[in-house]
Amino acid sequence: MRNLRIVFMGTPEFAVTILKKILEEGYNVVGVITAPDKPAGRGRKLQESAVKTFASSQGLRVLQPLNLKSTEFIHELEEINPNVQVVVAFRMLPKIVWQLPKYGTFNLHASLLPNYRGAAPINWAIINGEKVTGVSTFFIDEKIDTGEIILKKEVVINPEENVGVLHDRLMHEGAILVAKTLNLIKQDRVITQKQELEGPFLEAPKLTKENTKIDWELPVERVYNHIRGLNPYPAAWCDLYNGRDKIAVQLYDVKLQKEDHQNDIGTLIRENKTLKVAGNGGLIEIIEIKLPGKRKMKVSDLLNGFKLEADAKLL
Repeated sequence: MRNLRIVFMGTPEFAVTILKKILEEGYNVVGVITAPDKPAGRGRKLQESAVKTFASSQGLRVLQPLNLKSTEFIHELEEINPNVQVVVAFRMLPKIVWQLPKYGTFNLHASLLPNYRGAAPINWAIINGEKVTGVSTFFIDEKIDTGEIILKKEVVINPEENVGVLHDRLMHEGAILVAKTLNLIKQDRVITQKQELEGPFLEAPKLTKENTKIDWELPVERVYNHIRGLNPYPAAWCDLYNGRDKIAVQLYDVKLQKEDHQNDIGTLIRENKTLKVAGNGGLIEIIEIKLPGKRKMKVSDLLNGFKLEADAKLL
C-alpha cells in the first residue's frame, strides 16, 4: 500500500468540492496550488480563489505562483515533495511540473473523453443536445486533455436541466471519481486506456461573445439547447429590436413549445404576462431576461415597466 503525499491544483468552486472529498477520505494533502488573488468588484479589492479560501480554512499550505515555470516555484514544489498531483479546473501545466511526482499527475475533466476536450465541456454537451455526458480522470501529458484515461463515469443529461444544474451534478460525481482514482493509485492497481488522438471528436472551445449569440434561424430545439447550455453562465444573448432601439439582451430560463405558427422568425408574442419568441418549428417562452445594466428579472416584471413595440423582434 502506497503512502500518498498529494498536491492539489485548482481554482473555482467546482474544485473545492473535489478537494473537500479528498480530505474527507483521509488522504494526506501536503500542498494546494491555486491562482493568484485578483482585483474584483467596483473597489477592485483583491479577491482570493474559492480553493484558497477553503484550503486556508483547513490549515493547508497554499502556493499561488504567477509563473509555473519559475525556479522559485519549482523549488517550493520539490520541497513539498508530492508523489501524486490532482488537477481540477486549473491552467495548463509545464512538463517540469506534471512530471515531478513519482506516481504521476492526473486531471479530472467534465466529459467522457476523448469527446469535449477543451475549456467548456459541460456547456457544449448541453448546447449540442447530448443525452449523456460524464466525468473522466486521466494522467496529464504534453497536450490538452489527451492523456491516458484512468476512470470514467457516465451521467445522463435531463432534457430540461440547465448547465448550472448539470455542473453541480458532475461536480459531485467527479469528487467520487477522484477518490476512486486515488484509491487505485494508493493500491498500485491503475490500468489506463490510451485515448484516440485522431478524430472526429466533439470539441469544447472557450465561450466567446460570438459563439454564445443565439441564431434564431436554427431549429427551435437547437435554440432551446443553446440557451439552457449557457444558463446561468455566461448566458446566451441576442439583439432586441424595439422600435428604433437595438438592445443586447441575455436570456436565462426558457421553455420550449413545439407547435406550428405563422409568425416571422424572432417575432415577440405577448400574451397577458408571458412573452414568446417565434422560432423555426415552434416557440420559445422567455421566463427570465436581463437588460444591459439591469439585474436578471422575470419576464412578468419586465412587462410591467418596459414598453414593447408591436413589431419588436429578437434577432
